[in-house]
Amino acid sequence: MARSPRKKYSSKTHSQPRSAQGIPRRKAPLRQAAARDGNQWKRLLLLVAESGLLALTGMIGTIAVLGRAADWFGGTGLTESLLPFAGTVLLLALSGSVLLWLWLRLRNWLKRSGPARAAMAACLVAAGALLFAARAEFRQDLSNLRDMVGGVEEAGRVSIAHQVYAAYRRANLDQLQQILDRSRPFLPMLREAGRTHGVDEELLVGIGAAESSFVPRDSKDGGRGIFQITAPPRAALEEVRNQFHGVQPDFRNPQHNAHLAAATLRHYLDEMNGDLFLGLLAYNIGPRNGGLRSIMRQYGAKDFYTIQPYLQHLPRDYPIRVLTAALAFRLWNREGVLPRYEDGLNARFIQSTGIPGLDW
Repeated sequence: MARSPRKKYSSKTHSQPRSAQGIPRRKAPLRQAAARDGNQWKRLLLLVAESGLLALTGMIGTIAVLGRAADWFGGTGLTESLLPFAGTVLLLALSGSVLLWLWLRLRNWLKRSGPARAAMAACLVAAGALLFAARAEFRQDLSNLRDMVGGVEEAGRVSIAHQVYAAYRRANLDQLQQILDRSRPFLPMLREAGRTHGVDEELLVGIGAAESSFVPRDSKDGGRGIFQITAPPRAALEEVRNQFHGVQPDFRNPQHNAHLAAATLRHYLDEMNGDLFLGLLAYNIGPRNGGLRSIMRQYGAKDFYTIQPYLQHLPRDYPIRVLTAALAFRLWNREGVLPRYEDGLNARFIQSTGIPGLDW
């Protein structure tokens, strides 16, 4: 019996996958589409990085130019100050437009060498701008611009800062050193309380120094402990009670006392919209006569400047004493000693150190 010849199947028959209708599936276009999508995302990321670096460079340059102009043309005269400053702003805008046009032309040339070249060039430009921003000249320009645009708030901050520096210069540094030495055992508690209630530890040291010189005691007016707690706001008392799992805070317990002080200061800072001077003043006045808010409402005062005429009836030196001790604590932490303000270049160094709570 004759055998039918076997059919030979080529290996090429199944080399290409087919769909249900027998139409060959094409994988190459899918891979190409995925590659195109990947390239688009890469280009987008490079563009975002380039734009961000250029924006950073532009902001540094703008601050430098306007800060320098604020120094050169400071004042209220029309022809001596206002018009020259306005001309500087106009020139800055025109220069920015020209530089952007030049960058776009340079960018087209850079892209011929690769899609990442423009971003790399922007990175180099931004690095140069950051090096410039690290210089003392730029910090001075930033300070000049801050003074110009800060308005009443910045003027108040500067006024308080100068009062603090003057108080530090007049202070008995030996006594301050003794107070800070006595604060050592309490620092872990202050650090914990400050972190819990969102208050600067240095400010708490300043309050403790002003209230008790870190000699816990009961005073004749009812103050107790390091922070001379008398009648904390109900909200602050409840917050500390909850923190200690329902335990009624003991005003003579240093840990409870520190947390009550931090919660109270946080309460008054929030009540005074973050104004440090008024917040410390409210802390010192406490709830008597309705508290500082009631007194300000009676006088029609709303900020540091509008309350100045009435400070003769209020303990205006209290915030300055607190901030002076806080500044001393910062210097002591960093230097190990309290430098004398009038010696050598100490005045400039102390001012560059900044005042706790008034830092930007």
